[in-house]
Amino acid sequence: MIFEWPLLLWASVLAPLLIVGFVMVRRRRLAAVQHYAQWAGPVAAPVSRWRRWVPLVLSFTGMIALFVAMARPIAVVPIASFRDRVILALDVSNSMEAADMAPTRFDAAKVAAKSFIDNQDSNTQIGIVAFAGAALPIQRPTYDREKLKEAIDRLELMEGTALGGAIQVALQTLYPKESFEIERPKEKDEGVALGDPKPPVAEGEKIVRDPGSEDAAAIIVLTDGAATAGPNPLEVAKLAAERGVRVFTVGVGTADGEVVKAKGISMRVKLDEETLRKIADVTLARYFLASTDTDLREIYENLNARLTTETKELEITAFVLAFAAGLIAIGVMLSLAWFDRIL
Repeated sequence: MIFEWPLLLWASVLAPLLIVGFVMVRRRRLAAVQHYAQWAGPVAAPVSRWRRWVPLVLSFTGMIALFVAMARPIAVVPIASFRDRVILALDVSNSMEAADMAPTRFDAAKVAAKSFIDNQDSNTQIGIVAFAGAALPIQRPTYDREKLKEAIDRLELMEGTALGGAIQVALQTLYPKESFEIERPKEKDEGVALGDPKPPVAEGEKIVRDPGSEDAAAIIVLTDGAATAGPNPLEVAKLAAERGVRVFTVGVGTADGEVVKAKGISMRVKLDEETLRKIADVTLARYFLASTDTDLREIYENLNARLTTETKELEITAFVLAFAAGLIAIGVMLSLAWFDRIL
């Protein structure tokens, strides 16, 4: 809990002073009653100790709560996210056959992806994009978890790593009515450097948002190698940023790479961590490195938490005031009922 005006909490030190003062007044009152009791005739039966203190404790606790309310308390609470569409872009290049994850990177990635799907909120639509030399949407966003897992089971390994294409197809899957093509100028003297991306052009009005501002969608890319085909990943990441979509990247493998065999040829596949980090940074997301199958499962659990919950600051002054007023009111009513006085 945090406070908008924390200095006002010092006012709560008045509560103990009021309690001490009240106890001193009560003792004087009791002493006076005992002194003149002999002249007052029969004395009423003594009041039980707990009855004397219950109204006081309730009232003074309510008073302390009033002082806390003066400081305007703010609670940081988790709330359900509005993000209702997630695209999983899974690398199915031949390098995913490496056995540095049990039994292979490919199998470990499929198990982790299924676990992620099972842990998502039932109101979240999930789509799947597979990419190797090209990227294809193998499952449009759906609520059907079994259909998603069946799509993952059908994945097969192929050549190439079209990382940029995976992000591009994922964006197109999220927003089928918009265009995310990277257009290049025909002539260099147009004042635009070759290779600079142009913003996405929608069928209707152009849609541009602040990076990371899209609360209804996210993309998760899992890959174990550097891009070898398709558009430049960083250029496509800029398109995602302009649309406000966060692109979380998961690197599978080790920084030194792994030697794999494909069609009788041995090759070392190295993870391009720099590019994956830049993609995440540009879109205000985060990059994760998974060197083991355990890391991969933990990362998906972390992503699940990030995608399904978020925190919000909620001022609870009114609730504290109501609590304080209720305690004071109960204390006063009990005192009136038992002693015919306010306190």
